[in-house]
Amino acid sequence: MLTGKQKRFLRSEAHHLDPIFQVGKGGVNGAMLRQIEEALEARELVKISILQNNEDGKHDVAKQLSEGTAAELVQLIGHTVVLYKPSVNNRRIELPRKG
Repeated sequence: MLTGKQKRFLRSEAHHLDPIFQVGKGGVNGAMLRQIEEALEARELVKISILQNNEDGKHDVAKQLSEGTAAELVQLIGHTVVLYKPSVNNRRIELPRKG
């Protein structure tokens, strides 16, 4: 579980990132979750765009993405989701200490 300080840090790190995935009309599926997991392993922090034609609520999509990839939901702003998951093999992001 991320602290408020850590989430603020990750939001600032994600600010300059462009969304690398889009959730459209088809919603969240297994293949998409696998690709996002691979991207999280490589980058640790990803932005995902929820398109206007998506039929699920944006909060539901954010929850599905977070739970499906076992990643932390850092932010849902507008139709953009920011996810964080520490990499197993190539950690790059050093989070501020808890407390």
